[in-house]
Amino acid sequence: MASPAAPDRVRIAAHAKLNLLLRILAREAPAGYHQIETAFALLELADDLVVTRTASGGGGGGGGSVALTVHGPDLGPPEQNLAVRAARAVLEATRHKFGVALELTKRIPVRSGLGGGSSDAAAALHAVNALAGNAVPRHELLHFATRLGADVAFFASGALAALAWGRGERLFRLPPPPAAPALVALALPPLAVATPDAYGWWDEMHPEPAPRGPLLLDADAFAGWGSIGRLGGNDFEIPVFGKHPPLRALYERLAGTHPYWVRLCGSGSAVAAVYANEGLRDDAAMLLGEKHQRLIKTTTRAVAAPGPEPA
Repeated sequence: MASPAAPDRVRIAAHAKLNLLLRILAREAPAGYHQIETAFALLELADDLVVTRTASGGGGGGGGSVALTVHGPDLGPPEQNLAVRAARAVLEATRHKFGVALELTKRIPVRSGLGGGSSDAAAALHAVNALAGNAVPRHELLHFATRLGADVAFFASGALAALAWGRGERLFRLPPPPAAPALVALALPPLAVATPDAYGWWDEMHPEPAPRGPLLLDADAFAGWGSIGRLGGNDFEIPVFGKHPPLRALYERLAGTHPYWVRLCGSGSAVAAVYANEGLRDDAAMLLGEKHQRLIKTTTRAVAAPGPEPA
């Protein structure tokens, strides 16, 4: 039962992420899942989620219903939305004592590789649990996150940076690199890259992939952006750029603005760069313009974001 002190309405930010490196180590048979090695870092860019307790539920009027309102692009059927599924997981664990209304303001581009849907799901886990007086233990919330999706585990963990293995759910926290100005670029006209398609293109290039071992990584390698830029690339870049030449051109334009670090974001379609200072980032944005790409100025995070707060 929810604590009497539990709020009726909370707000939480759902931050985007960068994959500092991404290696595909192996393909599991027969399921076809892929084992990866990656490193995550959070961006200031974030969606906004407000969750309100509701007394009425679906069907017979009991608790447990989840309503979703989205300010931004069409995200498809609510029942397939990760934030809705996350909210339902917590409500089921607390025996449907109440329902919730989710109000989601989207700022993270959809299907960009920045983790917006996964971050929304992690935010919903924590927000609905706050309405339930934190009745679900933290370790159980993290279990829910892993079941919802590999990236959800990172966002739900509260880590600012982490190494990840397996399908992305095995995490080792890292001290975050220093906060730095970042520029996220998306090709115009807009491109959407579905992660299963990107894995499929990688599979086409590697019909019988030899298993690869993880890199030998030193935590000090993540202490500064210069060393992060030398760690390695993103295995999705070659197959995704091959299918979408405009993304390759965008990557090359961004790389030409002298960032510390530039990579395809996850499986795409965004490309991101990190700069030594805001002046260099702003100069890059001015040089690129927004005729052929959409640009988002942001910053990497080195301070933990607050959890759900009463709204």
